[in-house]
Amino acid sequence: MAEIDPDRRKVFPWHTSTAAQCFAELKLPVDHQRKGLTTEEAAARLSKYGENKLSEKEKVTLLQRIWAQVANVLVGILVFVAVVSAVRAATSTGQNVITNSIQVAIIVAVIVINTIIGIVQEGSAEKAADALKAMMSSDALVVRNGKDIKIPAGEIVPGEIVKLNLGDRVPADLRMLEVSNLSALEAALTGESVPIDKTVDAIESAGDPMSTPLGDRHNMCFSATLIAQGTGVGLVIATGDYTEIGTINALVSKVEKKKTNVLQQIDIVSKWLAFFITITSACTWFVAFFITGESGIDALTTSLVCAVAMIPEGLEAIVTMTYAWAVKNMSKQNAIIRALPAVETLGSVTVICSDKTGTLTKNEMTLTCFVTSDKRFRFDVNASERTPLNFTVDNNYLAKRADHTKFIKASEVIKKGPSAQRKSRRGKNTFPFGITQSMHPVNAPEVQEPEPGPAKFADDEDEGKAPEPAYAGKGEHPDTPFLRKTLGGGILCSKCVLGEGGGRKGEIGNPTELSILRAAYFGDVDVAGVKESAPLIAEVPFSSEYKFMATVHAPVAENDSEDYLDKLIVHVKGAPDRMIPLCKYQAKSGSFKEEDLEPCDKDYWIEQIAILSSHGLRVLALTRGALEKGSVTQGEQLGPDFVQERGEPWLTIVGLCAIMDPPRPECVEAIRIAHSAGVRVAMITGDHKDTALAIGGMLGLVDKQHSEAITGPEMDAMSDEELRVAAQKYNVFARASPQNKIRIVKSLQAEGEVCGMTGDGVNDAPALKAADMGVAMGKEGTDVAREAAEMILADDNFATIVAAVREGRVVWDNLRKVLMVNTPINNAQGMSVLFGLLLGLDESPLSSIQVLFCNLICAVTLGFVAAVEPAEDGIMEQPPRRVGKRLIGRFLFLRIAIGTVTLVACTVGSVFWAAELTKNEDERRSQCLNTLSFGAISVTLSARFARKSAFHPRTFHGNPFAWYSYAIMTVGQVFITYTPGLNETIFSMAPMAGELWLIVLLFMIVVLVVLEAEKAVRGYITELKYYEEDMDDAPVVRDTTPLPEEVNRFGRNELSH
Repeated sequence: MAEIDPDRRKVFPWHTSTAAQCFAELKLPVDHQRKGLTTEEAAARLSKYGENKLSEKEKVTLLQRIWAQVANVLVGILVFVAVVSAVRAATSTGQNVITNSIQVAIIVAVIVINTIIGIVQEGSAEKAADALKAMMSSDALVVRNGKDIKIPAGEIVPGEIVKLNLGDRVPADLRMLEVSNLSALEAALTGESVPIDKTVDAIESAGDPMSTPLGDRHNMCFSATLIAQGTGVGLVIATGDYTEIGTINALVSKVEKKKTNVLQQIDIVSKWLAFFITITSACTWFVAFFITGESGIDALTTSLVCAVAMIPEGLEAIVTMTYAWAVKNMSKQNAIIRALPAVETLGSVTVICSDKTGTLTKNEMTLTCFVTSDKRFRFDVNASERTPLNFTVDNNYLAKRADHTKFIKASEVIKKGPSAQRKSRRGKNTFPFGITQSMHPVNAPEVQEPEPGPAKFADDEDEGKAPEPAYAGKGEHPDTPFLRKTLGGGILCSKCVLGEGGGRKGEIGNPTELSILRAAYFGDVDVAGVKESAPLIAEVPFSSEYKFMATVHAPVAENDSEDYLDKLIVHVKGAPDRMIPLCKYQAKSGSFKEEDLEPCDKDYWIEQIAILSSHGLRVLALTRGALEKGSVTQGEQLGPDFVQERGEPWLTIVGLCAIMDPPRPECVEAIRIAHSAGVRVAMITGDHKDTALAIGGMLGLVDKQHSEAITGPEMDAMSDEELRVAAQKYNVFARASPQNKIRIVKSLQAEGEVCGMTGDGVNDAPALKAADMGVAMGKEGTDVAREAAEMILADDNFATIVAAVREGRVVWDNLRKVLMVNTPINNAQGMSVLFGLLLGLDESPLSSIQVLFCNLICAVTLGFVAAVEPAEDGIMEQPPRRVGKRLIGRFLFLRIAIGTVTLVACTVGSVFWAAELTKNEDERRSQCLNTLSFGAISVTLSARFARKSAFHPRTFHGNPFAWYSYAIMTVGQVFITYTPGLNETIFSMAPMAGELWLIVLLFMIVVLVVLEAEKAVRGYITELKYYEEDMDDAPVVRDTTPLPEEVNRFGRNELSH
């Protein structure tokens, strides 16, 4: 990948600068917006800054991939054996030619197959960068020589004037100069789930201007984002690698993936095996040459038989098979693994950092509480049936402020809440109530904020008692007609279309508005019927300028009181700070009959908004009014003055809708399971702190140890050492930027944690790659995030991650079981040759073809049994595997040693027993191979259960492949033993008599009894608990790799002039 030009590192705060300052910084004239660049100027800048495209990382060639697979000691030994066998085949005659040729063919086939498997299983890391490039715009409308022309996006240069329209993809980073109701979808880049309204004024910044999150730079448009509505004109201030998307590209390309623990351990095991094989083969040569009296070349052949016997040719294939089986199981649970070794990492994850929206929550804005003048209705956010019983009167529900806001003024609480208003395009603050009179021409008195305190209801008798709700019917449910009337304003004052069955499929409109329709639907209100009964006469369309929408309808008895049948009904729905100054009345208990109207208690409503906001809820006010018939004509064009300029307050507030994206119900249980498994769960979100804490509390993430949340700006101000402490202290990270995410990952890794990270946007890609386990969203995620991750959630559900963690733990267990099966068998093959000769045999008890056959059939059959063994009980009740834990620790090493010694003793002993029965050489080799192979079945029977006895009915169920494998082994051994020609010519064997099979059965039982006795003794002595074995003293591995340089400038546009 091309290096970032050091001459272009200059940081300029475009978003806090005026248009004139931006022009000056780019050395442009003041009338540049009208004329644009000339052709000559554009060419000069193109030469200076380069094309508007992302640099590519150097890709790995096929030859490099092949070399990476074969460059290890064990393959080198195999190649050496193959070369010697090829020479022997070329210089020998008769049967030796066939035997050596077959051996060469088998070894070459093993190397080729393992190499192909290794290359295929590799994740395609460079695809993440390719996916980023696919998001770039193809062309753009610019001003050149005073005229609008369309040019390829690659030719755009800093200083260009670009015009944007609905549906355009932004071609470069822009400082907006003109906007007309412009908003951009930036979720993939900033994490904001809704379109961001764009402004043109410079943004005020009290501190470092570059610390302003991208999502709050609303006078900027960023490359690769999409225009959701409106039009605009912008000045190009960064192109190519110097855009925000370019910074992400640099991070994606620079973050190197670490080898998983298993792959590191396999490398270590391979080196020790190579050392052991070399020593054993050398000893075999000395024994064959000096004791047995073989010639030098024959002794070399015998030693090579020993080497081939001990090399685990099928180990790599069976490890891949273990991964692949786990991947198949995970895919059934909606977890898709992109790189097979990543499966193992899941088993050692100690911290899962999860996105909130759509992963921990339903990604479905839902009405959770409806507040009237004296009642609170709790809505069942997980409702699936249509019934008014989904609404329950509960005046204690969300009736008090969250603890951290109890002593803060209401205006301050609401300012910091999710319903807070940004500055308008005119640069004027729209908060609080009635204070910004320029935006409220209504001659309403300014509202005085109440002092902080608990909510008050009509039955509060005195100040000495805790407030009790006026409505005594707690637990009662409203009826459908009541819901139709009270929520009718939210239904009629909306252009949204509800999805099928109240779900998201087919829905159209703003998610916040849809939440009201959905609640009404599940309250058994005929939403479509309400709309059909009262057709729209006229409307004031919603605008981010005045933050409300109004519709005019003819009265309907089912929707309105009979008191209004001779009127026109106006429904106004909007931000509560805009609605309260316009309200004269409030509907008592939600009833707006004339006798139930009472003066609007503005203090009460302000406090209710503050209470709901303190819990992280978005709040919409439903209001209504009545006008004389004929005062509005069909299709009349109405503006905001229709609502605002009536000289005095005139609306009636019906209630407040408290809306949130609720937690997925299954995630609560999944987090409980994760905690019981010793896995910490942290939530990282771009949402407001109060919202994040509220959701965290519902999910069980907020407790005494992790009682608070930390925000992105607070993390920006921390040093790396301070953030390492904060990363362990907090479970909730709010208003987090992409830079924060990657720093959190590195901080956790520096503390020895194995970190899983979820993400769905372009901005998440660097953190996904930096994490030990990157998890992308399959439904809502971007291609960039998916390509940067090791695992994809097809259902975007956190519970799927926990299921995958369980499967990852199974993989580690099963890999150890594979080693417990394969290693003693391989060792016994080679050492049977050595000890057979050492104890007086004239010839090797095993031929090289027998050895290769036994190696492959045991790996493919018995190894597969261990690879697919189901999870043992209690696997998710233990802490994660410790970082640095050895794959073969003391416990497993002891078991492998006992298994090896027992198999060697039984195998060599059976050969001498057969010799005592005067059997010939071929019969002794048959005896040797069958004793070894059936003894291997006993090893597998014991290895299936790490701590439980195999002398139990569990041995006969749980893993159906076990008995299939035993059958295949039995049939294979009988076939090569008794098939004429095959047994003598290829395998140097002969048919076995009945007494020899009795010897095989006896030693098979001996192997099983010895291994089970070791298991029982170990359990008795140590009172073994699951996963307490092999608690090796390996040091905790702390990742201190420095952050990529691009992280330090993330969120900063750099340009030199």
